[in-house]
Amino acid sequence: MVKSSGRREFVGAITKAVGASILMPTFGLNKEAQASQQSYTVGQIMELVLKTIPGAPFPKTVDTLKSGNASQKVTGIVSTMFATIDVIEKTIASGANFIIAHEPTFYNHADETEWLQQDDVFRYKHDLLTKHNIALWRFHDYIHSHRPDGVQAGVLAALGWTNYASADNAHVLTIPAAPLGQLITHAKSKLGIKMVRVVGDPGQSCKRILLMPGASGGRSQIAAIEKEKPDVIFCGEASEWETPEYVRDARQQGKKLSLVILGHIMSEAAGMEWVVSWLKPQLPGLNIAYIPSSNAFTYL
Repeated sequence: MVKSSGRREFVGAITKAVGASILMPTFGLNKEAQASQQSYTVGQIMELVLKTIPGAPFPKTVDTLKSGNASQKVTGIVSTMFATIDVIEKTIASGANFIIAHEPTFYNHADETEWLQQDDVFRYKHDLLTKHNIALWRFHDYIHSHRPDGVQAGVLAALGWTNYASADNAHVLTIPAAPLGQLITHAKSKLGIKMVRVVGDPGQSCKRILLMPGASGGRSQIAAIEKEKPDVIFCGEASEWETPEYVRDARQQGKKLSLVILGHIMSEAAGMEWVVSWLKPQLPGLNIAYIPSSNAFTYL
């Protein structure tokens, strides 16, 4: 378990560090090839990444090490949405020892673990990371603070909608008019989504899209709808008593507005794939891999 005091010390340590390079996983390489690669520590990798983020390091952030330490040598990196047991086991099998995950590891936003110390599920996961000396860094606040926002950039690229995004606000898209049902089919196919939830008419013609992956919250979504006047908002998730009810009331008033809820994980996963393409050009000869954590739900 990484205590809060340890996290503060770590942030202080990397703030003082001199710039370095990032090591990517040596997946598939033989021992001779691995030995020829330069060695980097977790802290050096994090320092290089933070140099690309405006205002970093932040005085308060959830993007701390959840396991491992800044001084350990890195044998490979895995990028993912959630550090699930499956992702951790695949990381171990690959020979990598550094996971960069977008979302929490221990079931709450701040990854507080004091309340879980006697919990068998937590202990198994914690002990698995510790036994195999896996460093795990959350990359949430920083990737969203990158310019452009790495998650938004990844999702737009996956959808093939990058050129439709406004230069002033990448969440606002203007596309050739198309039926909502067609846009939903496209999004499901490109983002690997099995099912979505919809408030609206699949036959509605849509040209202006508000794309808000993840969980920005009802107030942010509704404020954006009021400001941008979209035909449809595609979001990751929404509390059922907030944006869905707002859209339903708007439609009952005669407004041409629809809502598509993609699901939090799958609406942002392309952003962690984007991390791979973002880092590789900076690190020729080194490897980095994306391992999907997929969706936890099945649909009956």
